[in-house]
Amino acid sequence: MMEERIKRAVELFRAGYNCSQSVCAAFADMYGYTEEQALRMSASFGGGIGRMRMTCGAACGMFVLAGLETGCTEGADRAGKEANYRVVQQLADEFTKRNGSLICAELLGLEKKKHENPQPEARTEAYYKKRPCVKTVEEAARIWVDFLEQQKNKSVNNNTTSEFL
Repeated sequence: MMEERIKRAVELFRAGYNCSQSVCAAFADMYGYTEEQALRMSASFGGGIGRMRMTCGAACGMFVLAGLETGCTEGADRAGKEANYRVVQQLADEFTKRNGSLICAELLGLEKKKHENPQPEARTEAYYKKRPCVKTVEEAARIWVDFLEQQKNKSVNNNTTSEFL
């Protein structure tokens, strides 16, 4: 089942959705969202956040999921915020370990500019060959699956002291 979600994230990316949308939408139903809602809530993070080549959109999609899974809902909940931020930092570390960077421009081998032409590139076979985005989408989805499986195992074993990955 979880392997299917990883495949779905890649399928969504290959269908033209941005990297963030692809990761987020593959898991949307687990959090009570429709695919359309997930596509909208994660739309702005593609291309390294609005095509500014900052934090990789695939990682951002994973961070949206982290918020849905572990985010606090009370403004004064400092412990809840800390727990969520810890998860996000662990996910970011794992993403960097697997992909070499968390920064879109670095992953693409581009010089980061403050604002780039916001028009997305056409999705051609050449596009997919020159970019690592399919891999980063797959890795972000896989990291999220690994996190969820570890959380499931922790609750079964009632072991709350181990760190993610």
